[in-house]
Amino acid sequence: MDYIEIEKISVQVKAERAFVDAVFSEISKNVIGQKKLVERMMSALFCGGHVLVEGLPGLAKTLAVRSFAASISSSFSRVQFTPDLLPADLTGTQIFNPKNMEFFTRKGPLFTNILLADEINRAPAKVQSALLQAMEERMITIGETTYKLDDPFMVLATENPIEQEGTYPLPEAQLDRFMMKVLVEYPSKEEEAEILKKIYDIDPKKINPVMTAEKLFEIRKIIESIYVDDKILSYIVSLIDFTRRPNDKMKKYIEFGASPRASIALMKLSKCAAFFAGRGFVTPDDVKEVAYDVLRHRIILSYDAEAEEIKTDTVIKLILDQVEVP
Repeated sequence: MDYIEIEKISVQVKAERAFVDAVFSEISKNVIGQKKLVERMMSALFCGGHVLVEGLPGLAKTLAVRSFAASISSSFSRVQFTPDLLPADLTGTQIFNPKNMEFFTRKGPLFTNILLADEINRAPAKVQSALLQAMEERMITIGETTYKLDDPFMVLATENPIEQEGTYPLPEAQLDRFMMKVLVEYPSKEEEAEILKKIYDIDPKKINPVMTAEKLFEIRKIIESIYVDDKILSYIVSLIDFTRRPNDKMKKYIEFGASPRASIALMKLSKCAAFFAGRGFVTPDDVKEVAYDVLRHRIILSYDAEAEEIKTDTVIKLILDQVEVP
């Protein structure tokens, strides 16, 4: 791709950024701060991925997800995951109608565009696995019939990192199907003061949908056309390969590395980072910007790392520092 074509893409990117700003503006009516979370949710929507949101109670995770869904012209469902939840509570089931002596299908909340899976780690393994087909294949099987889900389809799942009683760890196979794991931090003092000022004005009905499905598909095509140099692709592959075959210094900290899904997610989300920056090409800084969210749930730490209380984000930083940047 030559310089002129990249400039054309950059012009398109800057023009479409207005819709992203409109989404931010609507969400800010209810949510103060959390810009990174909103940006990551939007990136996943553009890339056709799913997001796992982890944070302490009271950090507006659910409110941010609901507000985000309201700003998009799409259907929305919320499921509160509990230990007694059944797979059919998500997918739906077949019900017998005694009047005509036939079964009919009642579809579950998975038949939507944006699904909020609240406290996903509170549901047992059978329920969590019911999400796998929907998240990966965009299909749901009820009885003998397989239904294709609408596009877009996105799962936004939340979990509490500190409360372990009555929770079930997500299996690695399901974690890998989340494009990102985003950590929600405490607000700054200034943001918290702003929250107190606006607390009586928060109302989900105040948010207007500003992005249609048609506009979403248009932006997707523009993001797909953003230029990624071969050197950047090699850098992405080198980062992922390092998690699987670390050097002697890092080997003792990593039990298992990231899958090829991580490479794909890193490339797609790097394009989104370039889009938010108003550029038609990807830089190494774009890759670094999204690397933590892509890798933190895919790298499995060793016993030595846990014994030394080394966090996954620390390991990712060490990897980024050691892999040569093009």
